[in-house]
Amino acid sequence: MCTGACSKFIAIPLYILAAVSIICNIMLFFPDFDTKFAEQDQEGEERITEEVKYMGGLIGGGILVLVPAIHTHLTSAKNCCANRCGMFLSIGFAAAGAVGAIYSLSVAALGLANGPTCFWSNLESLTPQWGTPFANSNGSYLGDKAMWAWCKVPKNVVEFNVGLFSTLLVAACIELALCLIQMVNGLFGCLCGTCGGKEVRA
Repeated sequence: MCTGACSKFIAIPLYILAAVSIICNIMLFFPDFDTKFAEQDQEGEERITEEVKYMGGLIGGGILVLVPAIHTHLTSAKNCCANRCGMFLSIGFAAAGAVGAIYSLSVAALGLANGPTCFWSNLESLTPQWGTPFANSNGSYLGDKAMWAWCKVPKNVVEFNVGLFSTLLVAACIELALCLIQMVNGLFGCLCGTCGGKEVRA
């Protein structure tokens, strides 16, 4: 397989993963699939999980990965990259995508570790309040579903956040791997040519 065909193979999954990351990040703004929490948060009340506002999935795993995906796809037209310069540029774009994936991965991991913002109470804190009850648990709440009942509102917010942040985490890991592969692929295409003697002259 020439490096151009390899680029196309990498670009298509990046499109899908970028779309998944953007959708997950947007959904996280609407726990319990309700817009009222986002509206209350805009009014200055703490209702949305802080890590959601970092927009790791939208900016990092989404836009920063989508840009190199488009460039990589364009350079792989007809299974043969336009020229060595195009492959050289793809290294830089893939590096930017890798940075975006790392940012998305970091935010997702932090979101999983700290848990969601919710209206909560437990035996040690009987007065219900808005906050992040699992922030100091070092992620131990993930293995103790009994703790999830601490969050009263939004309904099922722990499952909601865990599911979406986990999806973002997995997507970011795959994006990072694909971007690193494309950096190596771009380097080979730049140094050795794209299609073994079928390189298109600029």
